[in-house]
Amino acid sequence: MNTREHNLSKRGEEHLICLRPAQPADEQLLKYWDQQPHVIASAPNEIWDWEVELNRQPVWRRLLIAESDGRPVGFIQIIDTLEEDTHYWGEANEDEKALDIWIGEARDLAKGYGTIMMRQAIDICFSDPKTMTVLIDPLAGNTGARRFYERLGFRFVEYRDFDEDHCAVYRFDRNDWERLRENLIT
Repeated sequence: MNTREHNLSKRGEEHLICLRPAQPADEQLLKYWDQQPHVIASAPNEIWDWEVELNRQPVWRRLLIAESDGRPVGFIQIIDTLEEDTHYWGEANEDEKALDIWIGEARDLAKGYGTIMMRQAIDICFSDPKTMTVLIDPLAGNTGARRFYERLGFRFVEYRDFDEDHCAVYRFDRNDWERLRENLIT
């Protein structure tokens, strides 16, 4: 996988955000992040078996660590909704990807890292020419996350229950991404 890098300027500081594949050596870090109150609040019923998952590399999934200036700040999972083995998304289309994202430490929230991470993840999704849609499913009551995704251009689709979680499903289409990229270039 090619590492994608983007600069982020905030309050006069330059940060380089890079995504790299998550590795077994990241297990303790991810377990620690999983225990942070803001991470638990965004996905209270999600349980990861990091020891197992970091050693699996199915073709339908990418687990990524976001780093700022070499320091881990967040996590992204990209899945193919049709091929994913738990069929979390139910009936899925072959042209859809879905994202999970979180910032590990509360001190790294609201610094712009999530925006850059999402843009990179969306770019990775649409680098596959057959991908037409990217989905995300924040908790319905997580208004901060929902506003964040809406600012990025995701559009609300429906409320949906995934196991014990009542979520708001959002989508971002390839046409939206192409328009956004055009506007950034011109």
